[in-house]
Amino acid sequence: MQPPRERLVVTGRAGWMGMGRGAGRSALGFWPTLAFLLCSLPAATSPCKILKCNSEFWSATAGSHAPASDDAPEFCAALRTYALCTRRTARTCRGDLAYHSAVHGIEDLMSQHNCSKDGPTSQPHVRTLPPPGDSQERSDSPEICHYEKSFHKHAAAPNYTHCGLFGDPHLRTFTDRFQTCKVQGAWPLIDNNYLNVQVTNTPVLPGSAATATSKLTIIFKNFQECVDQKVYQAEMDELPAAFADGSKNGGDKHGANSLKITEKVSGQHVEIQAKYIGTTIVVRQVGRYLTFAVRMPEEVVNAVEDRDSQGLYLCLRGCPLNQQIDFQAFHAESPGARRPPAASPAPAAPDTFPYETAVAKCKEKLPVEDLYYQACVFDLLTTGDVNFTLAAYYALEDVKMLHSNKDKLHLYERTREPPGRAASAGPPSAPRPLFSSLLLLTLLPALLEAV
Repeated sequence: MQPPRERLVVTGRAGWMGMGRGAGRSALGFWPTLAFLLCSLPAATSPCKILKCNSEFWSATAGSHAPASDDAPEFCAALRTYALCTRRTARTCRGDLAYHSAVHGIEDLMSQHNCSKDGPTSQPHVRTLPPPGDSQERSDSPEICHYEKSFHKHAAAPNYTHCGLFGDPHLRTFTDRFQTCKVQGAWPLIDNNYLNVQVTNTPVLPGSAATATSKLTIIFKNFQECVDQKVYQAEMDELPAAFADGSKNGGDKHGANSLKITEKVSGQHVEIQAKYIGTTIVVRQVGRYLTFAVRMPEEVVNAVEDRDSQGLYLCLRGCPLNQQIDFQAFHAESPGARRPPAASPAPAAPDTFPYETAVAKCKEKLPVEDLYYQACVFDLLTTGDVNFTLAAYYALEDVKMLHSNKDKLHLYERTREPPGRAASAGPPSAPRPLFSSLLLLTLLPALLEAV
């Protein structure tokens, strides 16, 4: 089964916004907010750094689209710096719609403001943030932009659910099913009436069966008087503290601060609060790869136009059966299925940990022998990357912060079932020992050679 291709997403405000003098709302409003094309090639993460160029220009101009005459030279210098940044990343951005939109937007703005292509450039500076109180949700913002306030008027408190993706990759669905999946390439995690989340998983090593999340895109859809459409995109070694247009909130609407992004740890931990849909999202970079966790009300989770068409909505339905990996049946898989074709040279095997070392390292961070601990051991045995220990640790920490049922923090029974079928309603069966089959992973190279 081929992974689904990511779609071209164009906002409701598609087109060159803000190209006329005085039009538009921000210095970055001149391309679609952002219309973007995601590369669905699973083999590598795009090195295009156009998002960095966008953010630096936004910071340098503080969002000014029509500068005063006294500021025109500084604005032109910022545009030339922006153009230089795009030229430096041009070779790696071929075919990237956001890049080509930026290039054309720069040309138009330079023409509008009579900026010459030759002249001084400026070093981007960090925007001065408003006092803490100013960035909070305004007291007069519409009630509809605060999910819990509007919800409580009509019913009991909402029931929150959690979904998370981490490691090689391991998925915990909104119904607390826990699966380990292949899902190489681009896959949708969430696809409902309010937002879309897509991930791209790439091999940890060329030719490796082990994959991890290297790219994440979140689209917050335009919602009433609360937020404009916003796009957040993270890649390996690029965890922005702003949306793709450089902003940190939901735009210019009255309830814009009901969507906010906060950097918790620079380059490592970002949190996005979408109060208008009662949702919290945590994105981390651990080692080279990304992790994702979300807390979302059931009402929002199930807000889909056609539930039957949500078969690849991983957080809701789980991974397709042919993409799931069963720890306990791992040894029963055909070795030939994981071996490269005879015509291709076998990739170098990662320096994996001995079983005892993997168990010891995971035990340090995850003393409870639940599925997070078992996922940690699995990842160390298959990747040899010690950072996967932290990925499992932080995934569990995010569960503790986001899951509404504290009795379900730890899971012990891995789920392998056809997507879309609800988990068994009965009490979970007792945990089974999984590590006897995990130990076979360390013997796979020798078994393959024997075959």
